[in-house]
Amino acid sequence: MSQTQTPQIPPPKRDEASRSTSRNVLVVIALVWTVQLVALMAALSGISQADVAIHFRTTEIAWFTLMTLLTGTFFLPFAVKAAALFGKKRVLLVAIGLGFVGDLIAAMATDYRTLLIGRGIAGIYAATAPLAYAITRDVFPRQWVGLASGILAGGVGLVAFGGPFLSGWLLDDYGFRGVLWFMAISTAVSLVLVAAFVPESPIRAAGGRMDWIGGILLGGGVTAIVYAVGQGSHWGWGSGKFAAFVAGSLVTLLAFALVERRVAEPLFPPAMTRRRPVWTVLLATSVAAGSLSAVGVVIQMLILMPKIPDVSEGLGWSGTHNAIVTSPISAMIIIAAVGTGYLARRMDARILLGIGSALTVLGYGIGTQLHHSAEQIVGMGVIAGTGTGMVMAVVPIMIIEVVTPEEQALANGVQTLGQGVAQIVVSQVAFVVMAQHGRILEGTQFYLDAGFTNGLWLVVGCCAVGTMLVFLIPRSKRLDEAEVGQAA
Repeated sequence: MSQTQTPQIPPPKRDEASRSTSRNVLVVIALVWTVQLVALMAALSGISQADVAIHFRTTEIAWFTLMTLLTGTFFLPFAVKAAALFGKKRVLLVAIGLGFVGDLIAAMATDYRTLLIGRGIAGIYAATAPLAYAITRDVFPRQWVGLASGILAGGVGLVAFGGPFLSGWLLDDYGFRGVLWFMAISTAVSLVLVAAFVPESPIRAAGGRMDWIGGILLGGGVTAIVYAVGQGSHWGWGSGKFAAFVAGSLVTLLAFALVERRVAEPLFPPAMTRRRPVWTVLLATSVAAGSLSAVGVVIQMLILMPKIPDVSEGLGWSGTHNAIVTSPISAMIIIAAVGTGYLARRMDARILLGIGSALTVLGYGIGTQLHHSAEQIVGMGVIAGTGTGMVMAVVPIMIIEVVTPEEQALANGVQTLGQGVAQIVVSQVAFVVMAQHGRILEGTQFYLDAGFTNGLWLVVGCCAVGTMLVFLIPRSKRLDEAEVGQAA
């Protein structure tokens, strides 16, 4: 009998393998820097907002962070669709460049209105995160995908660890202006790294065109509801103006759903979002991660607002003291995130997401009662930080498991959009809840202890909802079974 022999492919030479590994490492570094700037900007904004509020004497400090989330949410659908049509790296560079322009305007602003305009333009940078995660799937070999995704997500812990030390030094020595200028410089570095080291993804949509009508309807509908929530406490939650904005938002989003069913090239294909594994993953991860992103509103105000009898019951820490106390929490985020990236190849990702969300409920639940000293903040944070690292690391991995490579950027975009909306809504409601037990002094809003307690209870409730939503997700492929690409 004759036998057919399969030709043996020789293994790569040692120097070729070394060069390939070096290239992969450089790509990871560039993408980690780019993705983590999104988290770092949020951390820097959070730690400087107390100083900004006092400097500009405003009770509208919520818009300091809300503006970036608002514009990022509006432009995200366009960025994701453009990436599918014209290339992920190309759109990534455009988003970074516009973010740099916004950072410059904010850093040079002399009044609060100009500062908010700059922050709004800088918010376009938020589109870089889903694009970077999608590139990770496209350009790395299979054995690198889980590790690279875990490192990108685990970088949240690096930001949480180094960010407070960095921002504490900047804030204590140079004020909030130093923080804003650092943002601009860091964005410029991101632009250089991506341009130099990140390859273009070979995966694009076959032909097609931009769905402008769908994008405007989606962005407009989401923006309207976010703006209404932000202004609800001033208009009155039962006012006609608030009701009109909410109704208009719902009508706009309904129109978006109808348009997407009829256009040839929808912004987010209904066939993808109707699949149960996809929509359940998107829903659960958006609520879980969005709630955790919003908790900084409560924690940073609690830690950095001054202690003023009968006016403010913040802890009044300096930025540097905050960094020292919270460093164990940051370490747990890093360890949990990297460990989750490793475990995701061997375990059901639903279990990891459920455990992580449950730990955040436990940690912040303890914090509702115990948040008055450094020891209590660390105790709360170590538990919640472990859960946070797990949740943030498993989100991009779960999306890889339920969509095809061609759908990766779109799915990441939907998840980021949902997470952004959840973060905005929870953040705004947290400000409203805290203000119910607060005082205004010389134009600045301060908060009493009952306000911080209720703000933490709000976060606990939202994290609990995210935990329960995990039970909706059906079993899907594990990371090792998912289809990935390699361009480099």
